[in-house]
Amino acid sequence: MATTRRTGLVDQVIAQLRGAVGSEWPVGTRIPPEPELSEQLGVGRNTVREAVRALAHSGLLEVRQGDGTYVRATSEISGALRRLAGTELRETLEVRRLVEGEGARLAARNRTPADLADLDAAMAECERAEAAADRAAFVDADLRFHQLVLRAAHNSVLAELYRGLTEVVHASVVTAVEAGACESHTGLLAAIHAGDVEEAGTRAADFLDSLLNG
Repeated sequence: MATTRRTGLVDQVIAQLRGAVGSEWPVGTRIPPEPELSEQLGVGRNTVREAVRALAHSGLLEVRQGDGTYVRATSEISGALRRLAGTELRETLEVRRLVEGEGARLAARNRTPADLADLDAAMAECERAEAAADRAAFVDADLRFHQLVLRAAHNSVLAELYRGLTEVVHASVVTAVEAGACESHTGLLAAIHAGDVEEAGTRAADFLDSLLNG
């Protein structure tokens, strides 16, 4: 992180720390201690403390007394959702159904050849991980497939909303992962390839309904 300017110090430090969250510091990471951040950014410890407090209030960071400060979420949206939904899987799946259903419809209408190539590659990665019984790799590949569907929608507001859902979506994938999950996405992928808007939305909703009602 670059040394910050001397104007609007707290806001600048908040921006610097927010930029490091999710890139330099993944979720679950303990961030550097206050003295180290103060030295890196070239500001006083009180400034760092105020910035950390603000980001903890917004849900990005979690201050654990006697242990340190940890990354809790990569966006304010995700932080808020984690506080609201907690560990309630059903609520997360219901939100995913709304967002991913419409995202799939838009993806079928707006996808580009590059989007389709990325989706095909993600599906192949998902199938390899599933065949190898590599649960961690499968979860990552499955999450990437869903993210790529939303990216193919080419709606910046929807994409930003889904980005905010990343942590809760990841948690729901980990919890709800089941055998044959890759195969359940083949119909969705085919509908997006075919540009079939209604079928894509139905396939995305049906998949999440199967988890909700399973």
